[in-house]
Amino acid sequence: IDFDLILENVKYLNMLAGEGISQIEHTPRGARLRQAEPLPLTLYQNGIVMCHGAFRPYQDPSTQQCLQDIMDGYFPSELQPLYPDGI
Repeated sequence: IDFDLILENVKYLNMLAGEGISQIEHTPRGARLRQAEPLPLTLYQNGIVMCHGAFRPYQDPSTQQCLQDIMDGYFPSELQPLYPDGI
């Protein structure tokens, strides 16, 4: 696992997702600025935790696929059901 590449690509993917950019959210009384909710990813020596989920060891195939997607420069494919229209 190339942690440097993961960190570099996470920064890039955050930029693509609009990190720090506010969007207008219409409310009954007008509008307000809203930032997108972050999806936390915590890297540990022996695994990851993503989106406040369960700990996932690096040996788990789904963890390996998630990290491979990030190392390839893509958002993890496992997020597609949550975000079918993309970011």
